[in-house]
Amino acid sequence: MTTTAHDLREGRSLVDPELFQKLTERVSTEHDHDLGIAARIVDQALAFLGTTATHQGRPLSPSDEVDPGWHEFILHTVDYAAFCDQVAGRFLHHVPTDPQDPSAHGEGAHESLQYTVDAIATAGFWVDPDLWPSAEAGKCSQCHSGCSSSPA
Repeated sequence: MTTTAHDLREGRSLVDPELFQKLTERVSTEHDHDLGIAARIVDQALAFLGTTATHQGRPLSPSDEVDPGWHEFILHTVDYAAFCDQVAGRFLHHVPTDPQDPSAHGEGAHESLQYTVDAIATAGFWVDPDLWPSAEAGKCSQCHSGCSSSPA
């Protein structure tokens, strides 16, 4: 059986439309994106978090492009905590990695990003390839703080 884009979930399905719009507007305003790209960022951040909620394995890391969606969601602490309870049954911590860790840069970061993209796809979410650039092995895939999810 072949999976098509129509069979895949969108991250936005994990929250109500009002919260999705609020997060989209915040990403648009705070990160100077038009509403269309901001909605894509929030959708992929939610897919990332939804995958993190059930993922068994090493921590997942967002791309530079997706990370602002996670950051803005965390700032809505009540909504974020409720989301974590509902989707994961626990709080999904934002854990900066040590910038001295060699896996946070270059090939290690590229491999971590590809691992995350594969996990999101395996979890049944649609992956927006423009927001998960994986062709540049030398480009750091972490945000400026080296964000990752916590396996705990």
